[in-house]
Amino acid sequence: MRQRPSGGAGSGAATAEGRLMSIGAVLHQLREEFPEVTISKIRFLEAEGLVEPRRTPSGYRKFSPEDVERLGSVLRMQRDHYLPLKVIREHLDALARGEQLGLPSPGRSRELLDGALEPDPEAVTAARIGRAELLAAADVGEAELAEWESYGLITPGEDGGYDIETVSVAKLVAALGHFGLEPRHLRVMKAAADREADLVEQVVAPLRRHRNPQTRNHAETTARELATLSIRLHAALVQAALRPRLH
Repeated sequence: MRQRPSGGAGSGAATAEGRLMSIGAVLHQLREEFPEVTISKIRFLEAEGLVEPRRTPSGYRKFSPEDVERLGSVLRMQRDHYLPLKVIREHLDALARGEQLGLPSPGRSRELLDGALEPDPEAVTAARIGRAELLAAADVGEAELAEWESYGLITPGEDGGYDIETVSVAKLVAALGHFGLEPRHLRVMKAAADREADLVEQVVAPLRRHRNPQTRNHAETTARELATLSIRLHAALVQAALRPRLH
């Protein structure tokens, strides 16, 4: 738990009090860099112990500039590194103790999702998050996530956690929802993705059954390459189909 200054009486305490911000003011400031952040997300991060605003006698939150800076750091690490909140908390606490911890390079997770980088199995494993963190990352409620799962758009792993690809799917489903596309509308996309995955599996199946261990190991690399090409082809086909309809 982070320690706060005791803040005695006098002009110093009055000046510090004058610098405190309401949650609405914090939201306005953060949205300059994080346009999708919401008050519920800030409250969630508080509940998870990532920030500890002061409380007025009537119970209103008051955030210091240091609180706002810490929130920005949390949101930045989520956005750029897809780190679980537990890892972010440990990293910030270590920095407060004067320790230096390395993080994945900014944008690496996004490049990995886009197929620009070879996946690092250890990085992918480290990026697994829990249900509460997925809700916060997608900025949705339990009912919405449950509906996505009922349509097969989101599927937790055997450990109940979610990997980096699922985080991306959740954010995209939420973004499409802002345009009025409901989970039932997205079933066609899920079905197409399943068919593409089946096609890739058919291609690499002989490699998986091969006697040579090196050939079997090559199956995973081939599957990733095929998946990347499939995604690019799908995007190109959608754009080509839309072009004459938009002119």
